[in-house]
Amino acid sequence: MKICVCGGGNLGHVVTGFMAARGADVSLLTRRPDRWQQQISVSTPDGETLKGTIGRISNRPDEVVADADMVLLCLPGYSIREELLHIRPFVKPGAAVGSIVSSTGFFFEAMELLPPDTPLFGFQRVPFIARTVEYGHSASLLGYKPTLHIAIEQTENKEPLRQSIEHLLATPTVLLGSHYEVSLTNSNPILHPSRLYTLWKDWHEGVVYPSRTFFYKEWTDEASELLIAMDREFFQLLRALPVREGSIPTILDYYESTDAPSLTRKLRSIQAFKDILSPMKAVDGGFVPDFESRYFTEDFPYGLRIIQEQARKHQTPTPVIDRVMEWGMNSIK
Repeated sequence: MKICVCGGGNLGHVVTGFMAARGADVSLLTRRPDRWQQQISVSTPDGETLKGTIGRISNRPDEVVADADMVLLCLPGYSIREELLHIRPFVKPGAAVGSIVSSTGFFFEAMELLPPDTPLFGFQRVPFIARTVEYGHSASLLGYKPTLHIAIEQTENKEPLRQSIEHLLATPTVLLGSHYEVSLTNSNPILHPSRLYTLWKDWHEGVVYPSRTFFYKEWTDEASELLIAMDREFFQLLRALPVREGSIPTILDYYESTDAPSLTRKLRSIQAFKDILSPMKAVDGGFVPDFESRYFTEDFPYGLRIIQEQARKHQTPTPVIDRVMEWGMNSIK
């Protein structure tokens, strides 16, 4: 199987390197092919260094997409539509097209833009916690998921594709019932906004912080309470959709918690999250929120917005989500 990974961000580095190190025939579509080398290394939490060779690296889809059996987008939400339009003329019949992140509208865009017989797949949560070390050369795989959950649409032959994904990522992979079960998630689109809102809802021009806050290591009960409230509204929406009960765990179930304080303790304790800083930028005298960060530019307009739009479409009230969404979108402007 020939695979083309689209995107050279953190996940693009790790996914490309991981699959290449396992012997897969992987090519890369990136806007900056000149900054990549054929050999890529990925360090793991176990202290191992995986080394792989990328077949072809190009910014031209005719060179790397046209003969691919699988195309995997590792891109932020705001790039999904543009990339689908970019690759559409070159996706060969029968080739599967998927997204490593499905909660930013991939299925909705792909079903509109690609032929109706194009097999589509997407992940409920990203398979790895990933960070680039040296662009185009090396990356760190900071954490694995014990199980992956995916949706596959527009093909009756789902099992071979599921097996291929399971093999490529070396992780048990469960097939879900519909694209709603991966397109609507209480992961980043709710997780990040709940923390951002409680961090900076009262921030205004002139307020400067002496240091950057740790996003998870300093997580608060206030953020947990808001996250649980948003999750409750999210599940009211799911009950109005063709989503199987249990296919998406609640926030409390996913993090093995029972209430806000135990959720706070859990999020603070996750080793892979501990060094992640809040999105802030340096100014004279300290730091201020970085409203141009992907925490804002992706998780509000391409994450939480999708949940809000589906809630409105299905007449499900979401007053807490609406309040957080309004604040986030006003902050981006």
